[in-house]
Amino acid sequence: MFTYSRSIQKTLLLLATFLQSLAAFSQAPANYVWWNPAQHDFPVIEGQAWPNQLEHPYDRLPASAQQTVRKEVWNLSRQSAGLLIRFRASTDQVIIKYMVEGKHALPHMPATGVSGVDLYAVSSDGGYLWCAGKYTFGDTIQYSFTGLQPNDTYHPKGREYRLYLPLYNSVKWMQIGVPQGASFTPLPVRVDKPIVVYGTSIAQGACASRPGMAWPAIVGRKLDRPLINLGFSGNGRLEKEVVSLLAHIDAKLYILDCLPNLVASVGISPQEIKQRIIESVKILRQKRPTTSILLVEHAGYTEGLINPERRKLYQEVNALMREAFAQLKMESVEQLYLLPQSEINLSLDAMVDGTHPSDLGMQQYADAYEKRIRVILQEPIGTYTTMQPCTQSRDAKIYDWETRHRDILALTKTSPPEIIFIGNSITHYWAGQPEAPISRGKDSWNSLFASSKTQNLGYGWDRIENVLWRVYHEELDGYTANQVIILMGTNNLHLNSDREIVEGLKWLVQAIKIRQPKAAILLLGILPRRQEEQRISRLNEGIAQASGELNVTYAEPGRVLLTSEGKIDETLFTDGLHPNAEGYRKLAEKLSSPMKPAQQTGKRKK
Repeated sequence: MFTYSRSIQKTLLLLATFLQSLAAFSQAPANYVWWNPAQHDFPVIEGQAWPNQLEHPYDRLPASAQQTVRKEVWNLSRQSAGLLIRFRASTDQVIIKYMVEGKHALPHMPATGVSGVDLYAVSSDGGYLWCAGKYTFGDTIQYSFTGLQPNDTYHPKGREYRLYLPLYNSVKWMQIGVPQGASFTPLPVRVDKPIVVYGTSIAQGACASRPGMAWPAIVGRKLDRPLINLGFSGNGRLEKEVVSLLAHIDAKLYILDCLPNLVASVGISPQEIKQRIIESVKILRQKRPTTSILLVEHAGYTEGLINPERRKLYQEVNALMREAFAQLKMESVEQLYLLPQSEINLSLDAMVDGTHPSDLGMQQYADAYEKRIRVILQEPIGTYTTMQPCTQSRDAKIYDWETRHRDILALTKTSPPEIIFIGNSITHYWAGQPEAPISRGKDSWNSLFASSKTQNLGYGWDRIENVLWRVYHEELDGYTANQVIILMGTNNLHLNSDREIVEGLKWLVQAIKIRQPKAAILLLGILPRRQEEQRISRLNEGIAQASGELNVTYAEPGRVLLTSEGKIDETLFTDGLHPNAEGYRKLAEKLSSPMKPAQQTGKRKK
């Protein structure tokens, strides 16, 4: 009886295993569709300043640099530190296959950082989601990201992914695969000006456990900006040949963080070190007279707390940096900043080997960088979500948010506007340039704005924090407008308190004033919407008070959309929120009066 039961149990176990394998096999996709980023018809590998001048598709320096930089720098430039690939996909699994040229791991750094990849997703509200992958390292390395939620509420076309490439290895080839039938869209490199980092092994990524944990990658996510990583392990020495290459990049900010490779033990004299700092700044300033430059002190060694000789190395070189910085400032070099060791402030456990940061150290580096960079770029963040810039992709069925941002940047360069109207879908789908897929009030828009060059900076589903991101990312840069009109806040009603909305609008107006100091600002009260009339009326009182504190003009044209009982006039709306053609006509009539003073001032300026 015992033997028989055990036999049955064994048979049942084998049957169950077979059925599970069969089920898994039947659920697994029969085929994958593979994409090679290096063969795409437009640039998709971000983090390269010379995408059309490369010897190999995953290099960091142009082919011509092989003749000018030292051999060690050139070899390191072939490692893919800082490169990332963006794509949009609606799938529960993504497979990455690739081959590298060097050893998979280093004695003090794991294979997942040296040779691995790292995948992040972006939510429809602009937040980051980390994806855990199963990996195998062999001649061909494979990462399998499975169990992914293909979409969230607003992602019918699939969510955005960002793939960080290996930090300390050269990629020979790479393929990205998704199941056949899944949507997959390669995304072009972002057009925003990049932050350019010239540094050492620490900037390159040693000793992060995975590529997304290198401090430049963290800073790139924090600021949501492209970042070009020119960290060269052991060879970031402020060499003229490399700095001259940097000067050809139209950067948002240059970061020079090379002191760890310029300490006395390297054999470069103190006078030469100081001179290299000064010359590097002058080379950049000659080519880029207005681009900000951030010089960085040596962050120190954790064993420097107990080892006087090691402590002396970074203290000496930091003293040279401060001397060079003071001299440059006395020579009236503008837009030059310093990040001191005290602000980096690495903790006792922040390094793997006393020199290279662990993930904890990388985070501390990134926090210090973000704090200083936000001051330099005048991109502060506040307490409330309405004061924290982020992207969004909530209206993907009608338009693409990033594409509209690109279109507006291009249009402001070719046709600088006199009036800019910032808003959400209420503005977006009124009319004007750049054209939207929906236009509900072309005649009234033309009657209001025909006499001035006006651009519609409305984006469907935008909240205050999304507009703040757009203001921080060059939509108001490079031209001088006569007037800025702001109609924002209705999409924050279900998420934020009245105080948070008012404070967010104040934060936004201050950001606009910095970038358009000569423009008259017209802050509009939120338009009434069905079942929110009373709250919006109270909220607009707070917005009006804020306009007084900010010394900007306030108007509340939305009152023309109400009945005598204080409810919305349903005949003027398409859905209780968006005006129809007649509603827009009434708004245009009401707006003409508060807009006139700025328009007249603008005409006098001409």
